[in-house]
Amino acid sequence: MANKKRLLALTRELIRIDSQNPPGNESRIAAFVGSYLKKLGLRVRLYEFAKNRPNVVAYLAGRNKGRSLLITPHLDTVPAGKSWTRAPFAAQVRGEKLYGLGATDCKGNLASALEALRSIIEDGLRLEYTLVFAATADEETGSDLGLIPLLDKGILTPDAALVLDSDDFEIIVAQKGLLHVKVKVRGKRAHGAYPWLGVNAIDEMLAILQALKRHAFEYAGNKYLKPPTVNIGTIRGGDKVNIVADWCECELDFRFTPGMSAKAILRVLERIVRSRAGKFEIEIEGSQKPYVIKEGHSLVKDLVAAMRAVNVQGRVQGSEGATTITFFQDKHIPAVATGFGCAGCAHIADEYVKIDSLYKGALVLETFLKNYTFGSYKERGG
Repeated sequence: MANKKRLLALTRELIRIDSQNPPGNESRIAAFVGSYLKKLGLRVRLYEFAKNRPNVVAYLAGRNKGRSLLITPHLDTVPAGKSWTRAPFAAQVRGEKLYGLGATDCKGNLASALEALRSIIEDGLRLEYTLVFAATADEETGSDLGLIPLLDKGILTPDAALVLDSDDFEIIVAQKGLLHVKVKVRGKRAHGAYPWLGVNAIDEMLAILQALKRHAFEYAGNKYLKPPTVNIGTIRGGDKVNIVADWCECELDFRFTPGMSAKAILRVLERIVRSRAGKFEIEIEGSQKPYVIKEGHSLVKDLVAAMRAVNVQGRVQGSEGATTITFFQDKHIPAVATGFGCAGCAHIADEYVKIDSLYKGALVLETFLKNYTFGSYKERGG
């Protein structure tokens, strides 16, 4: 059985290792995790797609070598910033809380997974399937040096995946897609006293944004997700107060539900921009597909059962934000996300996690891994 005292000590060790991204350097924490897994007897490989950005992949052989389950937390954290009132790498314990950068996102989840693995091995239990453990780099800036190439290069080819990157024992079965775009409008420069002689790019951009805000996107409802949203993240334009602005740029964040596509959103955006601006450019800065998996999938059912077994009320939920579960769908690998951090604590100053949640999380993972059934192969792909 998972050991709470040992788990706390492990989580504190992980927090004390700086893996802020940016700048991005997971070499120390990857070495620590890799060594830990080797001592447990797992076969361990490191995969690096840029210098000092290693990913740790380990294998625990099971009875049936033809089936495999992946569990995957990430190694990196966001930058600490300057707002902390506690030392972000001190891993301080105050009452039932452990403070430190990554405590909730995602070193607590990483520690719970490592403790669950250790407990299973100490019990001498052989799983019915091969367990693949991947602690990945670069999650906080898009996974281009982590999970994405591990999947694209065929290094990870599991039959199902459990992503450890959520809070409060939520089980994420639906997730919005995202589209990040930059819109650039070009006008005509003139003296501010004679605005009719120019074309004000800021005026054109305001008309575009007003029309975009009024537009009602067609979408299929999902009981776990709110309707599609668009957020104006940045806007810049003009050179001086007495000059007609001949340029304006804005960045837009679209979040859209399963059944919608980035291409359809871009068509709407281009039509709106074209009707209100003479010269423009639209640049795609990032895109992820939405994701949904059936509630009856064995990943979901067995996670719920494992949580009930340790007296935790698991909640099936949707995610308005983006987790890495979306990257599995193009490979036809069913995936869900869960985790044991504290809601609202990721990416904040004085980030913390509840120690009891970490312990219960390790118990949940141990129970889930021991009892996972895979259901039917027809489930593959969600």
